[in-house]
Amino acid sequence: MRGAPETEYDVVAVGCGPFNLGLAALADGVDDIDLVVFEQRSELRWHPGVMFDEARLQVSFLADLVTLVEPTHPLSFLCYLRDVDRMYPFYVREQFHPTRREYEDYLRWAAARLDTVRFGHRVCSVSWDDTRQRFLVRVECSDGGVHTAAARDVVLGIGTEPALPDALGELPAERVLHTADYLDRDADVAEAGRVTVVGSGQSGAEVALDLLRRNRAGGPAVDWLTRTESFAPLDYSKLVLEMTTPAYVDYFHGLPEPVRDELVARQWRHYKGISAETLEEIHDELYRRELDDGPAPVRLRCAVAVEDAAVDDDTGEVVLTCHQRDTATRFEHRTDLVVAATGYRQRTPGFLAALEPLVRRDQRGRYRVRRDHSVELDPAVSGRMFVSNADLHSHGVAAPDLGIGAYRNATVLNAVAGREVFRLPKNTAFTSFTTPAPEV
Repeated sequence: MRGAPETEYDVVAVGCGPFNLGLAALADGVDDIDLVVFEQRSELRWHPGVMFDEARLQVSFLADLVTLVEPTHPLSFLCYLRDVDRMYPFYVREQFHPTRREYEDYLRWAAARLDTVRFGHRVCSVSWDDTRQRFLVRVECSDGGVHTAAARDVVLGIGTEPALPDALGELPAERVLHTADYLDRDADVAEAGRVTVVGSGQSGAEVALDLLRRNRAGGPAVDWLTRTESFAPLDYSKLVLEMTTPAYVDYFHGLPEPVRDELVARQWRHYKGISAETLEEIHDELYRRELDDGPAPVRLRCAVAVEDAAVDDDTGEVVLTCHQRDTATRFEHRTDLVVAATGYRQRTPGFLAALEPLVRRDQRGRYRVRRDHSVELDPAVSGRMFVSNADLHSHGVAAPDLGIGAYRNATVLNAVAGREVFRLPKNTAFTSFTTPAPEV
């Protein structure tokens, strides 16, 4: 780093997805917090591989960058609608869950109004300087320049990465793709005779629906396999939604680690399920096809785990070895292309290598995350490393939910400032999650 230009900040945030963009938005109005966001991409893009025209968010427009903490903020979704002169059309439409395309446009609109967001800036390394008691962040710019940012605190918002299970890991790259790359691999999908979606969740369901519509127009035949017991809907009932509120996060964070892990495993339908609207669209598509054209070349199978995959040298087909979990039987499934709707995992960034000896992890190798979203570090480190959406294990099913983003960011900024910059809501749930206090 010696010789590179250096700038000092209070906070350096790495990655510019919705969560760190929301952090920058809230910090923009705080005079005594000097924050910068570095993003290696040249522009903001949000789930481009599944950016279907009418795919909607699974949360209300209120889960924007700022509203649930600062509803009058100039970078709210409503201010965006006013600025682009779409307030009344949005009101009349009465679809308070925006499309993902519109939400991405909102994110771009907000990013363009923040001079603290730096696109085309790749973070190469983060280290801790004991002498200066600062994090040193080495950054490479798209123009080839290199500089160092020194900061008291850092925030990691690098998101997750597509997870491909071992069972599919040996397939040639041209025979398998993750839903995250689905629209980018349109030519491969169009050329296949039969496409099999493995896994469910919202992205898997949206891909299956798109494939059904393609097939009706002459596209590939479609199969859909999921290891879950059903193509399960997202549990979106009102009192269940209270498990994505700060009240439940407080309760969850205070539980023993084994209990938290057990709860996350049980609660998958709260954040991995399929919207009821998408399931209805799929069923309607199948029903219309059968009415108009007879039975469709479609196979939907639940409780099926894919254990292995290979390419048949004789036929050129992909052969999936499957296990029907209820009957404990195995069978082969043949297809031309596999679309893996197999979720995401936390990234392991190489730029944190120098900090690794200072990071405290739990028994399963995950960050130990405090209630204020800071990671436990060696006591010699006076600075803090906060995380966004890397705390499912410590903060529960709210962690990936857009609705917790503003609250989490306000919590982080209050911790950075050492005072209550943002008044956090106290009344967030009707449910009492904790046990009653003992009577005296």
